Amino acid sequence: MASKNYKIAVIPGDGTGPEVVSEGVKVLNAVSEKYDFSFDFTYFDFGGERYMKTGEILPDSAIDDFKQFDAIYLGAIGHPDVKPGVLEKGILLKLRFELDQYINLRPVKLYPGVETPLKDKGPEDIDYVVVRENSGGLYTGTGGISMKNTPHEVAVQSMVYNRHQVERCLRFAFEYAQKRNKDKTVGLCGKTNVLTYVYDLWERAFHEIGEKDYPDIRRDYYHVDATCMWMVKNPEWFDVLVTGNMFGDIITDLGAMTQGGMGIAAGGNLNPEGVSMFEPIGGSAPKYTGKGIINPLAAISCTSMMLEYFDEMEASRAVEQSIMNVTGNKLKSMSVGKMGYSTSEVGDLVASGV
Repeated sequence: MASKNYKIAVIPGDGTGPEVVSEGVKVLNAVSEKYDFSFDFTYFDFGGERYMKTGEILPDSAIDDFKQFDAIYLGAIGHPDVKPGVLEKGILLKLRFELDQYINLRPVKLYPGVETPLKDKGPEDIDYVVVRENSGGLYTGTGGISMKNTPHEVAVQSMVYNRHQVERCLRFAFEYAQKRNKDKTVGLCGKTNVLTYVYDLWERAFHEIGEKDYPDIRRDYYHVDATCMWMVKNPEWFDVLVTGNMFGDIITDLGAMTQGGMGIAAGGNLNPEGVSMFEPIGGSAPKYTGKGIINPLAAISCTSMMLEYFDEMEASRAVEQSIMNVTGNKLKSMSVGKMGYSTSEVGDLVASGV
């Protein structure tokens, strides 16, 4: 009998979400057979279809239900017949805020055999991590509208951070840099020359915490516009980047493109003291639903992140190594319908290699 059992809440979601999640579960089951742990999966039908049938997005009871699990595995949220923002705010943002998943962790890593639009860059150049603060900033919706639908309409949405939110994010970034043990460098991405209040707080906390508690970690600072430029020109400069919610949202999509696109990009919404959620970045891709041609590697990469979160490091590395073998030696392309294998067959290739 396995010494550890992990309880996973699975939300397959919309569009191609159920297809890619199925392959991730397949890989988790395969890797658990080789290491001393097991999984119990419980499925939830939250998403567009449920909303259209019942009018319910995410009941309040769901938050307490999810707190009983070790992690949440999400496929995709987004339905073509539901107004944009309804499901995203009602499920994704609600889970992130209610479960206090204050870190969005996004590895930006180019795997062997995967094409990047960056000229003359290879896997040795693109291997860094973005730590995005996930609980504050513009995304909390602080603000409002007055005199709506008049010529004098005013819309305000404020970027609000407190020291606690900033500090716990920065500490996570420093500790992750120590754990990665690559270049032991944390770069703060901000805009201190314009956002002179919010990023003054970030920068002061960054240097105070780093100097006092993480003297072995090098500290760099980059304006967000310069960060975007260097992510394209010199991605090899980066080890761990840390930033606020809005900038993190933008630069991680840029990073995803440099690592080969949404089909390979995985992310984690983390509460290191609570329940975390892992999801592929690519969305629900409804036009490919049921065709068996969607690339599941982003969803499978999430399983490697989940295993790392559980501190099952050997198993996590086994999954990532199997993914790299598949991208480097098996797939013809990362593009939908051009992989040379079906969605399920790609899952089989990774599962058989762990």
